[in-house]
Amino acid sequence: MIGVIRQEILCGISDENRFEKLRSALEAFSDFELMEEDYITAAKYYNKCRSHGIQGSMTDFLICSVAAHHNFSIFTLDNDFDYYKEYIDLDLVKESDWNIG
Repeated sequence: MIGVIRQEILCGISDENRFEKLRSALEAFSDFELMEEDYITAAKYYNKCRSHGIQGSMTDFLICSVAAHHNFSIFTLDNDFDYYKEYIDLDLVKESDWNIG
């Protein structure tokens, strides 16, 4: 997991007990170390998508960059990644593909 994903998951949890429980559960996933090229590619992806009228957050494009560089799948509920996928080679795993249970 990259740090910004951890941050996004934890943001918006106002109940301190729930926050700490989730924070503790996420400790099972160590932070993946980012490289300079991850940030440069994220900027390239942002510019490429923006030139095609697709806007997204810096965080989303950083996630895309790390996933593309390291052949990671992106597990997401966020439909914005479908738009990015039109211009970035991504492996998306959508909720309907999740085999949990």
